[in-house]
Formats: sequence, C-alpha cells, structure tokens
Amino acid sequence: MIVKLIPTRIIPCLTDEIYMEYTDVLDRPKFDFSAHKKVVLLSKLKAYGEIVSQSNSNFSMIDESDRIFYDAALASGSILITGNIKHFPSEPFIMTPVDFLSSFF
Repeated sequence: MIVKLIPTRIIPCLTDEIYMEYTDVLDRPKFDFSAHKKVVLLSKLKAYGEIVSQSNSNFSMIDESDRIFYDAALASGSILITGNIKHFPSEPFIMTPVDFLSSFF
C-alpha cells in the first residue's frame, strides 16, 4: 500500500547504502517479491527518491544494518517507516506501516 503512494503522497529518502540494502532485501524469500515487483519498486525508488545525507548517530543499535535508515531519517527530518520498530529507539518520527497510514491518511 505505501509503495502505491510514491510519488503522489510520499517521497522516499535514499542514500546509496539504503538503495543497495533494498536490492538485497527484496531478494529474500520471506518477502516473496516477484522479479517484476522488485523491478517496479526499485525503479520507483530511483525515479522519485530524494537523495539525502545522513548523520552519524553513536548509540547502540540492535541491528547495525538498520542504522543507515535511522541516520538518513534523522538527518533529513523524514519519517522512518519500518516493520522492525523494536530495532530502533523510541522516537516520534519512527512508525510502523499501520501507524503511518492511520496517522496520515
């Protein structure tokens, strides 16, 4: 659902590291992305994503690979939408997809 909001209602924030992470993650069997869906999503990210800088936070993270998302959201003032909310500090700009959709639409 959230992907369908690109670019009319939301603009994804990207760094090169985030884009590469998405290319890797979308291949994982648990997400069940077809090759076509992966191409569509990555194309939307490339076409409509805004390249942002990222800060370098220094607190301990449960999963260090999530830091790139947190740092980019923190530096750009964006909302971080994640299904792994427990991996991040409790911050008002970090939301689950359900919370994001119910808060903004």
